[in-house]
Amino acid sequence: MVIKKLTLDNFRNYEHEDFVFDGGLNILTGKNAQGKTNCAEAVFYLCTGASLRIRHDKQLIRKGAEFARICAVTESRFGTVSLEAVIYENKRDLYLNGNKIRPVDFLGNMNSVFFSPGELRLIQDGPDERRRFLNLSISQTSRDYRVALSRYQRVLEQRNNLLKSHGYAPDYDALDVWDEQLAGYAARIVKRRREFLAQLSPFAAALHRSLTDGAEQLSLSMDGNYAGEEEQVKEKLLRELAVSRERDLRLGFTTVGPHRDDLRVTLNGQDARGYASQGQARTAALAMKLAETQIFRSVAGEAPILILDDVMSELDLPRRKRLLAEVKDLQCILTCTHAERVLYGKESLRIRIHAGKIVE
Repeated sequence: MVIKKLTLDNFRNYEHEDFVFDGGLNILTGKNAQGKTNCAEAVFYLCTGASLRIRHDKQLIRKGAEFARICAVTESRFGTVSLEAVIYENKRDLYLNGNKIRPVDFLGNMNSVFFSPGELRLIQDGPDERRRFLNLSISQTSRDYRVALSRYQRVLEQRNNLLKSHGYAPDYDALDVWDEQLAGYAARIVKRRREFLAQLSPFAAALHRSLTDGAEQLSLSMDGNYAGEEEQVKEKLLRELAVSRERDLRLGFTTVGPHRDDLRVTLNGQDARGYASQGQARTAALAMKLAETQIFRSVAGEAPILILDDVMSELDLPRRKRLLAEVKDLQCILTCTHAERVLYGKESLRIRIHAGKIVE
């Protein structure tokens, strides 16, 4: 899959601009704060329906404008696909090939993997970041997963509301109903996460060995222990919900389930969160992100768009060269301030940006 053309209207610092990309390495270059990352963010938004940088879509609208529009034309193994997002102050409209669609159907039509220096959060921060990584990655290739996740989150909210409002006079019959639904959706989530991790882990370990020249060993595993088939996982979760019910009522929220699980990342057998240096954490996160591209190949049947935002400045020379070798057969959108310092003879399309405009 490749993105051929990207059009931005009133998006961030862009009034109007058209980007035409090559199928290989595309370098967005220019000084800081000119709009390179904004362009990369727009591509990611069309892939996932969300931004990694902000919580409210209205922040994407250029100051003084009434709406922002992002539109892309892509080529996949199924042919040409157009995607469009029109963002207003309090709503957004999403389109696939000109037809308005729901957010759950928008995700996954164009796949991408995004990496920036901020991805250190994946290693160094709490479980929320690693769950978000799993959810975003799996949802791009599995509609069943994103539907189960969406319904699980709604049921979880209802259960938590019941726990808060009935702490001293609990409605056990209502809790039974929510527990049954919650465990059902949870089992589907757990099963797909387990399958995803079984694929991701060997890819990530191999890529990490390549990036570190074999000096370190990366390992990934889930903290949650949910073995067996989907129905067995559901029954175990129902038992856990029953055991934790009194505690949940006392605390006012649900304390067990996949919304509490963590992805364990270890380097040379030690927990990377407390053990890894900045450089080690960056390399581990990069290996995990590159491993995602292999998953997309095997599950979706084609490579995703790889977005590397200001990554080269954070890597030493040997790792830069190894990284470029790993992405040679992907469409890659790479942002940097000085293209000449990261190419090392690689062919690329260079796009220079200044103040939200492409400079010819």
